Amino acid sequence: MKQNKVFSNFIWRFLERCGAQGIAFIVSIVLARILDPSVYGTVALVTVFTAILQVFIDSGMGNALIQKKNADDLDFSTVFYYNLAMCLLLYGILFFASPLIAKFYETPELTSIIRVLGLTVVVSGIKNIQQAYVSRNMMFKRFFFATLGGTIGAAVIGIIMAYNGFGVWALVAQHLFNLVIDTIILWITVKWRPKLMFSWERFKGLFSFGWKILVSGLLDTVYNNLRQLIIGKLYSKTDLAYFNKGKQFPNLIITNVNVSIDSVLLPSMSAAQDDKSRVRSMTRRAIKTSTYIMAPLMLGLAAVAETFISLLLTEKWLFCVPFLRVFCITYMFYPIHTANLNAIKAMGRSDLYLKLEIIKKVVGFAVLLSTMWFGVMAMTYSLLFTSVISQIINSWPNRKLLNYSYPEQLKDILPGILLALFMAVSVWSIGLIGLHPVITLIIQIISGAAIYILGSVLFGLESFKYLWSAVSTKLFKNKKIKSGEN
Repeated sequence: MKQNKVFSNFIWRFLERCGAQGIAFIVSIVLARILDPSVYGTVALVTVFTAILQVFIDSGMGNALIQKKNADDLDFSTVFYYNLAMCLLLYGILFFASPLIAKFYETPELTSIIRVLGLTVVVSGIKNIQQAYVSRNMMFKRFFFATLGGTIGAAVIGIIMAYNGFGVWALVAQHLFNLVIDTIILWITVKWRPKLMFSWERFKGLFSFGWKILVSGLLDTVYNNLRQLIIGKLYSKTDLAYFNKGKQFPNLIITNVNVSIDSVLLPSMSAAQDDKSRVRSMTRRAIKTSTYIMAPLMLGLAAVAETFISLLLTEKWLFCVPFLRVFCITYMFYPIHTANLNAIKAMGRSDLYLKLEIIKKVVGFAVLLSTMWFGVMAMTYSLLFTSVISQIINSWPNRKLLNYSYPEQLKDILPGILLALFMAVSVWSIGLIGLHPVITLIIQIISGAAIYILGSVLFGLESFKYLWSAVSTKLFKNKKIKSGEN
């Protein structure tokens, strides 16, 4: 029953991510055809700063609420008022720092863009506790409606403004509108409301767990966005646009799968934190199943990248193809990071989580600083290298905590990756025939899906059997319920 609930919530979270990202994908194609790459570079610089500030809201206290065994209204209200005060403070800092940032990048228009887009920090603070409440209570169906409402509205606003020549402000309005509508719908559909209460004792208890996750998240976000800041300063905004666009499409896929797993896995593992064997089972299942899904998507996208980009975004964006391929390989292994780290957090070991982040970032910063002088592509390859190192580091504690080592994890995911690699080579070969790009892409997609599914059946891959069984059971159960109603 509990396993069905986890799977059901994963499906709702996955559908929400797919719906939102699918709409965002279509909008990004339309906007990329209208707007110049340098416009995307300008917005990318601003979102780096808002992403860093966002960590203070999304990491730490929200995770602490989810992880705590008996969190009640006093806990949630305490964190809500803390978040609200923190968001206003952070926005004030960003508001007054914006002229300095604009001067550093020699782009005067950044001042007003940062001040407007920075409002997302305040809105996120209001939304964050509702998200934690939904996650803790496994009510992921609510995310579906909130996210789709915001995404659809933002899509309309962004496209209309782009067509009417608003340039960079079309992207700014799209980001801000999306978050505002998303937050409003979530507040309407989720019944929890903050009460006029605050406890320093509860705050201290939550903060003792949360601050380590916060610092870990801050290190991770600064590190992941530092490349964009360096590219924006040492190279051009167009280079930054190609780098970001290459990252966008793999990120679109990883967000759907990885965020869905992350959202459902942490509360599920936290509920079972006293049963190590069950946490191990969840971790193993998450790694096997998510990598089985991610491998064909990532390697398949890498195989069709050139045809895909030229058709959807026009040839002016072809320079992003090498970046896209590297990001595909890098992101393919992200579910391993997510599952291992969630297991550590669920066991209440935020101290260990922080130590891992420090070790990874020391390695990452060293590699980044040594490659930043050799071009944007060298910096991208350095991310792939550090991602492999991070997998080993993230999995190391679970060798003892869960008796689930990195070699065992590789053994679990290897069949799916080998099959996905064979599929990708086959799909790439189809592109050499020289057919019309549209026909080529259609044949590649159909052939890739057929090869992977038939290969899974032929070789009896366990992850395929699990997914097939879970989906079949869910469909049969829904059909049975409907029959009973009739």
